[in-house]
Amino acid sequence: MERTFIIVKPDAVTRGLIGKIIGMFEDEGLKILGMRMLHMTKTEAQGFYHVHKERPFFDSLTDFISSAPIVAVALEGPDAISRVREIMGATDPKEAAKGTIRKLYALDKEKNSCHGSDSVESMLTEVPYFFRDLDLCDYSRVTATKEDEKYDPLPPLQ
Repeated sequence: MERTFIIVKPDAVTRGLIGKIIGMFEDEGLKILGMRMLHMTKTEAQGFYHVHKERPFFDSLTDFISSAPIVAVALEGPDAISRVREIMGATDPKEAAKGTIRKLYALDKEKNSCHGSDSVESMLTEVPYFFRDLDLCDYSRVTATKEDEKYDPLPPLQ
């Protein structure tokens, strides 16, 4: 099993897309090990994106990621890093494949709704940036059957 890391970015959080985005990863069989919502400061955002410090988009990126809350998620599954990148789609939503997160929800190349680790090396720094080992839960994921999904729903709110 491989671990990876995603961030549901501020543009998606403020538009109420957290559940839809995280659900896409779960629907593909990835297991959530840890999840938390937080509002990063500019300094924390600069620390997280330090690898891009010399790039021209660094200030814009760190301003954006610290503009509203994010949801940080550690995931696990076979080939998790490449699978997550495939589910997210290309960084530029204009180039993203149909049905990917970025094609469905991104506003533009920066406000592209989701960040994902691009390698084992980046995952090894990104996961500990947000989670202690104690924060990550290991469990066996069980695939629900149609019988398991039957329930008696509550009546609608009036």
